[in-house]
Amino acid sequence: MTTRTQTDDTHGTDSARTFLVTSATGKTGRRVAERLGARGATVRAGSRTGRVRFDWEDTTTWGPALRGVDTAYVNYYPDLAAPGAVAAMETFGRLAAEHGVRRLTLLSGRGEPEAVGAEDALRSCGLELTVVRASFFAQNFNEGPMAEGVAAGTLAFPAGGTAEPFVDADDLADVIVETLLRDGHAGRVHEVTGPRLLTFAEVATEISHASRRPLVYVPMSEGEYAALLTGAGLPAPEAQWLAALFAGLLDGHNASVTDGVKRVLGREPRNFAAFAAEAWRDR
Repeated sequence: MTTRTQTDDTHGTDSARTFLVTSATGKTGRRVAERLGARGATVRAGSRTGRVRFDWEDTTTWGPALRGVDTAYVNYYPDLAAPGAVAAMETFGRLAAEHGVRRLTLLSGRGEPEAVGAEDALRSCGLELTVVRASFFAQNFNEGPMAEGVAAGTLAFPAGGTAEPFVDADDLADVIVETLLRDGHAGRVHEVTGPRLLTFAEVATEISHASRRPLVYVPMSEGEYAALLTGAGLPAPEAQWLAALFAGLLDGHNASVTDGVKRVLGREPRNFAAFAAEAWRDR
């Protein structure tokens, strides 16, 4: 849906600015669209089934969604490390430039070497680009496919004993909105994480405490996780790719925290325990 109100940025009130949010029904897209709207922006929420149709698998939807847009949040599905992402970013960037878009913020994955090529492809369009590289979302445990297993008491994942600085999607959305609305971020890469490292076993303990229900972490191999996803109905090639992606991301190279949230927002990121307490408060 597109709503038209006033928006404030460093140049003052500019009611002519329109913001496209891609994948606007996802974890970050929904939050970004809500925050932009709350700050008075004209938001064009693009999704496969919404009033503003935008489908990453259908390039014919991209141009109409970009028409009249000044600024866009680019959240590529399924992931910038996926096959075809580089070509998609090249095409999207070209169309964005042709339609007069001025500023882009791209969501990328922290520590994903395969995603860098897609970042570069979008950067080559010549627009003002900010890249936000995020760690594993805390909300993966209560929103989306993992939530069902967590609710059933089993957290099965190919992470071994590796620690990850889980980032709260609300913090991430705040960072993204700031880069969309404010000057000074073009050309920069922000790495955002939570404030502390947790293993998946420790995550299970935190959620158990918050929900007052037992949750057991079951470490799996990459192959076992791919088989689990296939058994749940995911096509085998996609299941194998996802399992390989997660296993690669959780091999220990991302086991460090950054100050990205504080540098952009001027405050500390939310602790996983606070997220869990709120997420499972009324469940």
